[in-house]
Amino acid sequence: MYTTRNEDGILNNYPSEPVMYFAEFPSSEQQQTYVTQGAIAVLLITFTFLMALAAS
Repeated sequence: MYTTRNEDGILNNYPSEPVMYFAEFPSSEQQQTYVTQGAIAVLLITFTFLMALAAS
């Protein structure tokens, strides 16, 4: 851990910083997975809403 002492003698502990990197654009396979997950989520929410509507 990196520790410094300021002019008053107080210790300052700094966390180690992670290595920075640029995000990569998702591949077509990952994009297809996101589309599938989104479609399943929409169906689940629609089904839940319709069941609540039918029960009321």
